[in-house]
Amino acid sequence: MTENGEDATLARTPGTRELRLATDLPGPVPAHAVRSGARAQEDDPELPRDRNQAILEAAKQVGAVLKRGGHLFALAGSVAVHAHGGSGNLQHDVDFCVRPEDAESVAATLREAGLTVYTPPEDWLIKATCFGQDVDLIFELAHRPVSTEMLRRAQELPVESVRMPVLAPTDLLTGLLAAFSEHHCDFGAVLPIARALREKVDWERVRRDCGDEPMPAAFFFLLERLNVI
Repeated sequence: MTENGEDATLARTPGTRELRLATDLPGPVPAHAVRSGARAQEDDPELPRDRNQAILEAAKQVGAVLKRGGHLFALAGSVAVHAHGGSGNLQHDVDFCVRPEDAESVAATLREAGLTVYTPPEDWLIKATCFGQDVDLIFELAHRPVSTEMLRRAQELPVESVRMPVLAPTDLLTGLLAAFSEHHCDFGAVLPIARALREKVDWERVRRDCGDEPMPAAFFFLLERLNVI
């Protein structure tokens, strides 16, 4: 995702409580408690040394907060692929899907939990930081608003020790393929995901939802030639 906009940063309110673990048990916050604000330095001793683990920890903490807040949401992106059994080599941030009408209440819940929330220039998401990692709260996938139906199709899966709704594999692949364009057509990044999740995806529905767009059609041709589908 793009970097945070600097002209619309929402500062954390003084005195907000720290983010707790998913168990929400009383006691001291762990040494690697939530870090808000600018991206932490890679040598920060309070962060998990492994970047993938830091991303997973951020996903777990934000997912737990959204669950406790009663929000309708679903984990998306590379962490969702990981939850469905795909590669553990995670990308550079954590993605969640929320409905457009819920964006402000989600932002308020995250701020109350002690996270810094950003409003970037793009009008299809808001951003937060957790464990020094970027967290994207997306309410539009490939120019299509996130719908209640999409979120209801999410499957509750464990992200390590925390169970949360995870975007269904068919919706994950539809979002990735529908985002292809002349300016963004990284087939190499999506091919391993398609291979890993191919038995869990309704490919006919993905093909139907992508319509006659040339880039998704080219990717389907590649999948067929490689016997992925």
